[in-house]
Amino acid sequence: MVSIKDVAKRCGVSAATVSKALNDRDDVSQATKEHIRRVASELGYYANPSARALKTKRTYNIGLLYTGTEPGLTHEYFSIILENFKTAVEEKGYDITFVNRGVEGQGGTYLEHCKYRQFDGVAVITADYTDPEIQRLCKAKIPVVTIDYVFESCPSVVADNTMGMRILTEYALEKGHKDIVFIHGGDTEVTRSRIMGFTMVMKEHGLKVDDNNLIEGAYHDADKSYEITEKLLKRKKRPSLIIYPDDYSYLGGYRAIHAAKLSIPGDISVIGYDNIAMSSVFELTTFDQDAASIGKLAVEKLLHIIDNPDGYKEHSVVMGRMVERNTVRDLNA
Repeated sequence: MVSIKDVAKRCGVSAATVSKALNDRDDVSQATKEHIRRVASELGYYANPSARALKTKRTYNIGLLYTGTEPGLTHEYFSIILENFKTAVEEKGYDITFVNRGVEGQGGTYLEHCKYRQFDGVAVITADYTDPEIQRLCKAKIPVVTIDYVFESCPSVVADNTMGMRILTEYALEKGHKDIVFIHGGDTEVTRSRIMGFTMVMKEHGLKVDDNNLIEGAYHDADKSYEITEKLLKRKKRPSLIIYPDDYSYLGGYRAIHAAKLSIPGDISVIGYDNIAMSSVFELTTFDQDAASIGKLAVEKLLHIIDNPDGYKEHSVVMGRMVERNTVRDLNA
């Protein structure tokens, strides 16, 4: 097996210089780093992760937890967060391992698995935060960052869902729409925040909010949105505008509206949420949560708490932006 001393001998430098170069230390010139790395690669040298962990007290391995709750990582919002989290954390020299409840098939808890894998920290991307196992992990001593949920015991990064829905609802009202229906997702912290934003704006404008214009659907479920939209279009007085749980769910609404031989936005207006790639194809007015920034910021939070375990557990809010396209008719015109 090639050792660090073999690399040092070939390069004509000390073993300490090789170590510094391979660890990207600032006190070694870039030219020397590149030379040492090239020689190490030619010789087939690979750092011993166990030795590195003993020396640094770190494994340089981050646990990534998502429980598979719908829609999970199939939702483009979460996949963008994950991709940007992965890129940012790998740039810092860390690897990622998914967290599960099993320890080599022996069963166990999320926390036990994290301890078994000796993660330096854990990012909870999507989960049922009411699950006692999730709560136990987030309250443990291991550094944890959460996405779209706030625990006082660990830092978090959340999208401002209340403000996002306020912005969309205000926009709809400015365009002259009053008969607005909001099809929301299942009961989560995100859903409750969006319902709050919608309800606040409607009531501020003297409009009633009840079961007629606040309807439970499901995230990332086009079929569910199709069923609900079909029923809404059969009302004696159909709504002038529908806000969908997310852009993907809107696909079901789109099918139902066209099946009824109605036009968008001529006969009925629509708004989505998330600004996924397909929303531009459908010219869908929507809300961009800036998922990329959420992923990158989560890495900053997690690495900070790894370096400063007794530091302040800061909660950061990422404000997105409305993307206006061509699916909302201006009734004032």
